[in-house]
Amino acid sequence: MFNLLCKNCLPVALLLCPITAQCVSAQTPRSMSNDEFEQLYRDVSNWGRWGKTDQLGTLNLITATKRKQAAKLVVEGISVSLARIPEEVKAADNPDPFVQTMLRTGSEPGNMWAVDNYSVSYHGFAHTHMDSLCHLLYRGKMYNGFSKDEITKEGTKKLSIHNVQPGVFTRGVLIDIPALRGVEYLSPGSPIYPDELDAWVNRAGIEIKPGDVVFFRTGRWAMRDKEGPWSVGEQGAAGLHASCGRWLRKQDMAMVGSDAAMDVMPSGVEGVTHPIHVLTLNAMGIHIFDNCDLELLSKTCAKLKRWEFLITAAPIPVKGGTGSPLNPIASF
Repeated sequence: MFNLLCKNCLPVALLLCPITAQCVSAQTPRSMSNDEFEQLYRDVSNWGRWGKTDQLGTLNLITATKRKQAAKLVVEGISVSLARIPEEVKAADNPDPFVQTMLRTGSEPGNMWAVDNYSVSYHGFAHTHMDSLCHLLYRGKMYNGFSKDEITKEGTKKLSIHNVQPGVFTRGVLIDIPALRGVEYLSPGSPIYPDELDAWVNRAGIEIKPGDVVFFRTGRWAMRDKEGPWSVGEQGAAGLHASCGRWLRKQDMAMVGSDAAMDVMPSGVEGVTHPIHVLTLNAMGIHIFDNCDLELLSKTCAKLKRWEFLITAAPIPVKGGTGSPLNPIASF
């Protein structure tokens, strides 16, 4: 059920728990045992699907035919950036701010060049970036069974971001959970369950197809802009519950992305802090876009009444890199 009124506060979403069939607060993720999670991991695994040496994972689903189909989605000629302007101020969710250092300026006599240097520790909850498949180890392994020993001080020998040098060019889809619930944004710690994902797909009249990139909006940046930053470690983050794992696998998508880091936190899963990251990066071989600013995308989709678009993105192809900051673009 959606848009029920809490007697003491603003409208909040209540969900019908698929396990207990009872209404539970959107801030109470249902528990999942480690044994249940291990079975889920095995059920959704793509290891070996494209061969034992594969390093692309579900990016294999973005074929030449898929790219040509996606190009036809550009009709209005509208482009929307999904990147957050770099956060340069230290905050509860940004312990390592983006740093711009000017190396050459207009105040230097005779100088004709403006030159600067960028420094960013991009993983975390502040900077828009792409996770490569090497970013997460589980039980000492990376996606497709590659050993943790492949990651050294020189970088990673397998599943590096440089494998994505050709970029991402495919159909994108937005799943807007705050819009579904009739709220501006989800509160920290609010879980999203598979029935809501189905509800949005049905309401929007869209079909998720193999090779798509699917974005999940929680309204995180809208909340941050209005109420200020918060510590994810202390207050949590809205995101997908681990039970969405089978839903993600069924859709056969090429990539996922969100305005936070995909996982609801705390996760509710025994011994696993980031189950969606484990299931996508490690089990299924799905790269992730983290910390995308989906606010303008949400408004544009609502205005045009279409939740599909061409998505393009080009990571910095660092050989041995675990990911990359980048600027994904949605074109309509």
